[in-house]
Order: sequence, then C-alpha cells, then structure tokens
Amino acid sequence: MGKFPENAKRVFHGVIFDVYQWEQKMFDGTTEIFERLERPDSVEVIATTPEGNILIQRQQQPDQEEWFTDVIAGRVESGEDHLEGAKRETLEETGYTSDEWVLIDTYSGFSKIVWAMSIFVARHYQKTAEQNLDAGERIEVREVTFNEFIDLVDSHKMKRVSFPIRERCIRAKYDPIKKEEFRKEIFGDL
Repeated sequence: MGKFPENAKRVFHGVIFDVYQWEQKMFDGTTEIFERLERPDSVEVIATTPEGNILIQRQQQPDQEEWFTDVIAGRVESGEDHLEGAKRETLEETGYTSDEWVLIDTYSGFSKIVWAMSIFVARHYQKTAEQNLDAGERIEVREVTFNEFIDLVDSHKMKRVSFPIRERCIRAKYDPIKKEEFRKEIFGDL
C-alpha cells in the first residue's frame, strides 16, 4: 500500500493539512470510515561553526505568546527536494549558508499523518545575507557549545526538536562513547 488506499478521497484541502478518508472493510465484514492526514515534508538543520559551536534559534509564532528555542526547521516547499528546502530555510531564517551538507537521519511521521522529516548538518556555516523572515516569524539566532546544545535538548528547553535529535542528545549526555559519535556526526573531522 502507498500513502493511501486506491479508494481514498481528499475531503479537505487545508493550508498545511489535507484530510483523506476511505471506506475500510473490518475483520468482522462491516465497514468503517478511516481517515489520515497528509502534510508537506519538513527539515531540521544542525548548523555548526568551524570552532565547534551550534547555531540555534529563539523564536515566536503569532499564535503563541511564549518564545521557544529550536534548531533551524521548516516545511519543504512544492518542487523542492529536502536538501533544497534545508538550504532555503537556513538562509531565510538565519542569513547563513554552508558548502558542506550531510543528511544524518530521515523518518516518517505518525501512522495517521503522512509526512517525512529529513535532518541535516550544515557544517562551517557563514553569514552571507540578512534574515528574510516570513510575516509570522520572529527569530533570534545565537550560538551555543556542543555541551550546551545537549543540555538544552535534554532539559526540554528545546521542546520542538525531533525525536532522532533528542535521542542522540540524551545518549550523548549519559554515554561518553555516544557523545563522541554524535560530535563526529555533526562536526565531521573538527
């Protein structure tokens, strides 16, 4: 089976989410209506400096009063591949670019939401432009050390970071071997 059964129909087209429904035969022979959401794929970026720091963001969205801390992240636009989306989001949200991009993980969303996330490392970033934020974005950019990054994720001060990044940070905090593996994964041969 692909994303949806052949008999699935889109019943709602939203700004971010589309809703699909289909009639599904149950084990007892009856039928029920099943439903699944589809949304654009997204990316997360861990941007690193040549000195071994990591770029993070403090941001606010118009529907939330509180600011939150996160890695660079955003939706992949129609016609973009994940790397193009990661590069565009990084440039727009921070004004930084990189010549060394490494895909470190991909995963799919939940079973009821059709969507994929790619996680990239952008090594040795450079400031090349000013931020070009959407009307609904307030973003402050700052650098933290590798250890500060791990602590921010482990303390849940970075609540929106994906599970693969969170898992790596927690393992790194409590296992010196995993910490060195994670350091090499994001910094390369620093």
